[in-house]
Amino acid sequence: MEIDLRTVAIKPLRHTFDHIVRRFGDKPASRYQEGTYDIQQTDIFHYRPMWEPELQLFDKRRTKVQMKDWYALKDPRQFYYGAWTIARSRQQDAAESSFDMIEERGLADIVPEEIKQTALAVLVPLRHVEWGGNMGNSYISAYGYGTAITQPCLYHAMDHLAVAQYLTRIGLVLDGPEALDTAKDAWMEAAMWQPMRQHVENVLVVQDWFEIFVAQNLVLEGLTYPLIYDYLDGDFSANGGTVISMMTRFMGEWSAETAKWVDAQIKVAVAESAENKALITDWVKQYRPLVLAALTPIAQRAFGDQAETVLAEVTAQFNARCTKAGLTV
Repeated sequence: MEIDLRTVAIKPLRHTFDHIVRRFGDKPASRYQEGTYDIQQTDIFHYRPMWEPELQLFDKRRTKVQMKDWYALKDPRQFYYGAWTIARSRQQDAAESSFDMIEERGLADIVPEEIKQTALAVLVPLRHVEWGGNMGNSYISAYGYGTAITQPCLYHAMDHLAVAQYLTRIGLVLDGPEALDTAKDAWMEAAMWQPMRQHVENVLVVQDWFEIFVAQNLVLEGLTYPLIYDYLDGDFSANGGTVISMMTRFMGEWSAETAKWVDAQIKVAVAESAENKALITDWVKQYRPLVLAALTPIAQRAFGDQAETVLAEVTAQFNARCTKAGLTV
């Protein structure tokens, strides 16, 4: 008896969904394309929002920024839920490994007291700023238009919770539960934190979702993260605080990754029209001095006499980043 084995090629009846075919043609699509493009609901809404009867639930008029195609704001990382969770899982494993080693070997005990107190005073209260970032990006994901922008903003919101949790763990490792109570009291009452608290709370009530994107993701994070996780982290490492740098590893990697995504969105929106460019430029000019004013007392606590110099360098880097994205700031 002979058996003749042959390979038979079966041609699929269809490669992807019809709405993806209409945009990209009849060819195999990536998971990112299938989970992102043209799935924003546009009609057949159940009810209008009673608090805003002049608008639909998902309405392009909720921002002053105008785009011919909101799906032009694609994520260069091509994050859909699966890709995002896999990427964050790997980063979490690395971060957990660092925390485990520090706690198992008691490495927090060898941190110089001055460095330890600076970390407790500057890093731990920042978890409240991260909560503001979570709220802002959650608002964008709820009221924004187009899955290409609302999807990564939801991931960004959850990432802010992750950062807040790591900042919380830094407090617990360095000084136990009392560190969290002290940080909350500082956020609520200490003069050093009131400008930042005021700014975060003001952004919470902004109505235009793209303005929040600029105020939070571009300006606030674009100035705060380099100041804290580049310059202050560098000071920690150079003065016996390498242990703290190990615990902020996720923040540094995450901010570098997400900055590329934020810049890509700004660049596309600015290139769309002169009106968009003028509007976004005005927003940057509006929020930049507010953030710098909020960061000044924090920088003075962290860097002492060098605070003005460090803030100037951070601002110059931020301005260069904005210019590269097409803004005139």
